[in-house]
Amino acid sequence: MSDTLAAPAACTLEVKHSRFLAHATAVDSAEAALAFLAEVADHAATHNCWAYRIGAAYRSSDDGEPAGTAGRPILAAIDGQDCDRVMVVVTRWYGGIKLGAGGLVRAYGGAAAECLRTASRIPLVAMRTLQLQAGFDDIGAVHAALDSFGAEKLDERFAPDGLWLHLSLPADRADALQAHLRNATRDRVQFIHEPGRSCR
Repeated sequence: MSDTLAAPAACTLEVKHSRFLAHATAVDSAEAALAFLAEVADHAATHNCWAYRIGAAYRSSDDGEPAGTAGRPILAAIDGQDCDRVMVVVTRWYGGIKLGAGGLVRAYGGAAAECLRTASRIPLVAMRTLQLQAGFDDIGAVHAALDSFGAEKLDERFAPDGLWLHLSLPADRADALQAHLRNATRDRVQFIHEPGRSCR
């Protein structure tokens, strides 16, 4: 399982008088990635190159650098550091000496990799959603079990037949929670199975 970032990170690299400043953060959508770009990009700089990966989705930009010399190396650094749900922006201030394609690849990829390598990281946990229905007599047992299995309530509503809950919890604890609640309620809790899985 990949990691994401626990907090935003930054790292500076100087190569032949050009300064490269990498900013990285955890993101959960393309919109969040582009919002981070708008937040950290310096429009007085020569280039603001970037890449993000969110699961199978990814994008990158060379922002005026020769094609393939900035965005793709940044993306390669994200993958090389085994990160996911991450956006990295590398801003360059030109120092007067041309670096050539190889030099640009090394500088952009190196700044991104060093930023991610030194960042505080947390493992991504595969999540699963569950829906359940419990009678009024079993509500106490259901609520008591949620914390111990790391389950978070996404939705809770009461109906004439009892409580309906929509939960999110680590995928590897879902079966154990179901077994626990069946035992605790003498099999009165009903689970409505969902295929939905996500990560956090």
